[in-house]
Amino acid sequence: MYHAPDMPTITINGKVCEFAQGQSILQVANEHGVEIPQYCYHDGLSVVASCRICLAEVWAPNPRNDNKLEAIPKLLPACQTPAGDGQVVSTQSPKAIANQKSVMELLLINHPLDCPVCDQAGECGLQDYSYEYGRSVSRFEEEKIKQPKKELGPNVLLYSDRCIMCSRCVRFTREVSGTAELMIEGRGAYEQIDVFPGRALDNPIAGNVVDLCPVGALLEKDFLFAKRVWDLTDTPSIDGLTSSGDNIWVCHADNVVHRIKPRTNPEINQWWITDEVRASYQRVHGDDRLAGPRRREHGVQIDTDFRRATIEAVEGLREASKKGGLAALVSPMLSCEEAYALAKAAIALDSGTVFGVGPVPVDGEDMSFPEHRGGGAPARKPFVMRAEKAPNARGVRRVLEALSSGDVLDFDAWLGAAQNAGGVVVTGNYPSEWAPGALIELCRSERRFSVSMDTIEGPLNDVCDVVMPGSTWVEKAGTFENVNGVLQAFERAIQPLDGTRPEGQSAMAMLATMHGERAGIFNAAGVRGEMAAAVPALSMFATGVRTPGGGGYVEADMAVVEF
Repeated sequence: MYHAPDMPTITINGKVCEFAQGQSILQVANEHGVEIPQYCYHDGLSVVASCRICLAEVWAPNPRNDNKLEAIPKLLPACQTPAGDGQVVSTQSPKAIANQKSVMELLLINHPLDCPVCDQAGECGLQDYSYEYGRSVSRFEEEKIKQPKKELGPNVLLYSDRCIMCSRCVRFTREVSGTAELMIEGRGAYEQIDVFPGRALDNPIAGNVVDLCPVGALLEKDFLFAKRVWDLTDTPSIDGLTSSGDNIWVCHADNVVHRIKPRTNPEINQWWITDEVRASYQRVHGDDRLAGPRRREHGVQIDTDFRRATIEAVEGLREASKKGGLAALVSPMLSCEEAYALAKAAIALDSGTVFGVGPVPVDGEDMSFPEHRGGGAPARKPFVMRAEKAPNARGVRRVLEALSSGDVLDFDAWLGAAQNAGGVVVTGNYPSEWAPGALIELCRSERRFSVSMDTIEGPLNDVCDVVMPGSTWVEKAGTFENVNGVLQAFERAIQPLDGTRPEGQSAMAMLATMHGERAGIFNAAGVRGEMAAAVPALSMFATGVRTPGGGGYVEADMAVVEF
């Protein structure tokens, strides 16, 4: 963040920090990496100052006394107190530390000692602060009050006795989702979160309350008792289901994806993701995944290996191009780098290849959450759930238009033009069965050689001459262009399923086979560099691609063995 030379300053726990007018003490501390304990505060929600653990001792200059520092008698909530020029703030003074210990003692009075079975263990704010700010010995001798477990909705469970009443979840449903299903009922030690009678926590972004919960009170049903969080590896990635380009963490262990969580990006998705994106990993391990290449022999598909399938595809398409040319359909579910590799391979076979972008699924209309916020929520642009269910339609078109000698067609127009082609290459990678009957009949025709690169079984793959199983987006690296034209790179999280490989690797293998060479390993970062250097219209891939963390990263792409 840029700071003007004359910006005001505040000293927090001994560190001098510049700040902008209107920021709270806690916001300044968070921005400068100064630790102040906090539970109820969240950048995307209204400030309620209810948890009281961020209370700080503040000394402010008195303009009537030569600006000498004078202590404000009471501890002040850092989340709610505006930062002032010249203030000195401490959360490490004896007075502030005593408050922290008291707050932690109060929060732990009725909290159950079930950390060994709690899914939040290992990333729990209560565990961390109990160690950092709590008392080493409990003085509580009475019997703990037991609260019920509840199903709040189809995807979220509530363990009420773990709740510390930070109210983040309630504020989220009122200020962000705008659906207001949650409320606080009861008083004192019997206060608890609940849904309004006759309602369920069932809005399209309801899963975010699990991420907001600083303890193990709100839990995701899909992840319940699935894996300990310290066994998970979190890989930065991009939403591979919709055109939003939401930044996400893919949490995986032992080559299995166990959950997807939002990755903060104020410009794209802020702190949130939709429930459909949260559940998108489930198709990665679906029973309908293609698990090995196939080729047609004597009219019947048989299993084969990638080397033989690649040779069959190249020879078949080369002969087909002599009869009527080629037509290639590039799926909007693929990365820009894969579109580039596929286009290069198709053009090497037939310079006049007719290119088309695969069908772009649209479900309803875009939804904003919400357009107008209430309850004192910060004024921010709304979070948008995109109706377009393809992550890279614009990126694929951008690449194809840069390489193609003709127009890049929409799916319906391509389907008509492909009727005259001698060979077709079709890519899918959609989360469910997608191919319309007209495309299946196009590939079924005996006068046309067809190659499919897809991820799931279906009638289209049953009729093609060569089938090359592809990989889902979490099994490879690449770049997506979202609905706003932002190019964002993502990393591979897990190894491709046995018997599959990224479509870009298949395209590279085809190109190498044409030239009698051995195929190398498809590396998305290297392909981006080639795209920018070789094609002036794609120069933005050298400098205009956002990578995780805002800077470069070392890409650990998959190792693919070519025989």
